[in-house]
Amino acid sequence: MFRRKLSALEYHNPTGFDCKDETEFRNFIVWLEDQKIRHYKIEDRGNLRNIPSSDWPKHFEKYLQDVNCPFSVQERQETVDWLLGLAVRFEYGDNVEKYRNCKPVTEANDAQKSADPLINLDINNPDFKAGVSALTNLLKIQRHDDYLVMLKAIRILIQERLTPDAIAKASQAKEGLPVALDKHLLGFDTGDASLNEAARILRLLHIEELRELQTKINEAIVAVQAIIADPKTDHRLGKVGR
Repeated sequence: MFRRKLSALEYHNPTGFDCKDETEFRNFIVWLEDQKIRHYKIEDRGNLRNIPSSDWPKHFEKYLQDVNCPFSVQERQETVDWLLGLAVRFEYGDNVEKYRNCKPVTEANDAQKSADPLINLDINNPDFKAGVSALTNLLKIQRHDDYLVMLKAIRILIQERLTPDAIAKASQAKEGLPVALDKHLLGFDTGDASLNEAARILRLLHIEELRELQTKINEAIVAVQAIIADPKTDHRLGKVGR
């Protein structure tokens, strides 16, 4: 009930505060007066600070009158809420410049959600699953139990292979470089100069294929690392973002 205001005031236990616990309640009132409201002078707070005293309720009732609280001692929840509101107003008044440029939490959350469209997706929606499955089949991507993982794989493939820049780059003709075959030792001799030259050409082509394969392997490793590096990844469950 009071969590948001307690958090705003940086109370040490905003989620576990129980105003029905007498000792906790009295300590809370002392903290609120000492740290936030400060209606009394320090030397006048002794009665409130004497928490074990049997006269404490009487002193607290006088305190409520002094701060013009409209609620009585018996209306504890209403009293706590009103005092918290008073403390928040004082806190803001003491730190106007600090809070002037603060954005509302909802606005910040909306900005974050708009920046990452995956946040708003319902991954359990049958239409979503059907759409992801259709794309994985179309793009020949290996299926995965987690549809969000498949969606991220689809995004990576599209960004790297199907964007206008990627297509333009792939369509560019590769210009070959002249190679001096006689400088590449074959390691054996067929007894025929033409066969030796053909063998050297085949070896160079094979080396080029191995280099391309290594490049693809490196790209795959980078893509996998991009997924498992997600701070929401739980490697123990093998799931991402849940």
